[in-house]
Amino acid sequence: MSAIPGAWRRTAAGAGLLSPEGNVAPTIFAEMSAAAVRTGAINLGQGFPDEDGPAEVLEAARTAISHGMNQYPPGRGFPDLLAAISEHQHRFYGLSVDPVTEVIVTAGATEALTATLLALIDSPDDEVVVFEPYYDSYAAAVALAGARLRTVPLRRPDFQPDLEALAASVTDRTRIILVNDPHNPTGVVFTSEVKAEIVRLAHQHDAIIVTDEVYEHLTFAAPHVPLATLPGAAERTLTISSGGKTFSATGWKIGWIHGPADLITAVLTVKQYLTYVNGSAFQPAIGVGLRMPDAFFTDAAATLAHKHEILGAGLRSAGFDVAMPQGGYFTVADATALGGSDTAAFCRAMPEKAGVVAIPMSAFVSPDHQGEYSGLVRFAACKKIDVLEEAARRLAAASF
Repeated sequence: MSAIPGAWRRTAAGAGLLSPEGNVAPTIFAEMSAAAVRTGAINLGQGFPDEDGPAEVLEAARTAISHGMNQYPPGRGFPDLLAAISEHQHRFYGLSVDPVTEVIVTAGATEALTATLLALIDSPDDEVVVFEPYYDSYAAAVALAGARLRTVPLRRPDFQPDLEALAASVTDRTRIILVNDPHNPTGVVFTSEVKAEIVRLAHQHDAIIVTDEVYEHLTFAAPHVPLATLPGAAERTLTISSGGKTFSATGWKIGWIHGPADLITAVLTVKQYLTYVNGSAFQPAIGVGLRMPDAFFTDAAATLAHKHEILGAGLRSAGFDVAMPQGGYFTVADATALGGSDTAAFCRAMPEKAGVVAIPMSAFVSPDHQGEYSGLVRFAACKKIDVLEEAARRLAAASF
């Protein structure tokens, strides 16, 4: 076939991977990880830890395998994990979640998000409002669902959205307001004013709020505040999270979504025809993780904050202008003073020049807005301290 029709084309186009000739490029993450392997550079591009999570969680997975938990779990997830998610939401946020009707276990947060969009988008006129820059799967999933993407810019110095721009972006065509908080890639935590305005606009325009909260336990200045805890929010909010980031088990792909039972039923209707189920032996292990003592969660955030400090110091020594994050895995730095206004070219040259790999902010921005984020580079801090110290040394010694 000379041209293969199908939804793949708009998905690739939404992700910015489709050339005018119809060719699909690899993602920048695949490209830069391959460059790290080829050159021996330290990979601060993809956001995965290079050390294991807590021993109790790992041992729970081994125990589950040895005790025969290797077949299909129930479609919604094992009851114990559903209960653990419900307990977790009440313990940390005071939310009351019915584990039987209001929670689904998913193949990571990404499947939860994609299933939600596929379930709730009903027309090509439906719009999904996201904050830009955005996690790269958002645009691809919105395009796959056949909706329109509307973006609200997050700009330096604080990466907080302008409330007037937010209000102008949400209309009666808005089906979903998608909120990533703490935010990837900027590391910002949205203010209480921003969160309140999101809820107000959702009510005004009868929109559904979908939140991506995978970095919920990795905030540095104050505890995470889910949007679902705000007055009037829970009735129209679907909350997504996962165990991968919190427990350094990104490869397990155990996520979840919770919210009102009717919305969860809609999502389950689609999700059951995607992966159906996943991670049988990992589900009880994540349940163990969610029930760990408070000290584990506070220590995890403090350790990551220290890693950001090490990375930030190295970046400043190299001449970058650093925006220190409020949460999450990533530090954003401006390379303009180093000749990095074309960040894609700059990042492609970094493995050879500095022995470090990072991701250009252009990977998280729609084509029409890339010029507004020129010079910005994302670095992952979720690595061993000695790896970050070596990366800092290489960056400080590099000649850009």
